Amino acid sequence: MLTTLAAIAAIFALLAGGIAVDRVYRRFAARNPELGPYRSSDGCSCCAQRDKGCSASSCD
Repeated sequence: MLTTLAAIAAIFALLAGGIAVDRVYRRFAARNPELGPYRSSDGCSCCAQRDKGCSASSCD
């Protein structure tokens, strides 16, 4: 009986931990869109020079 309860508690803890990590990731991605995997690829989207009119070579 104790083993069953321990297994249930471990599964619940893993699921709750996964949900917590997902929420932290989503919050981080919302606050830092330039660091996430969903960056636009229209030339110089993630470069520090983008406000100054950069070229593709200055984004490397």
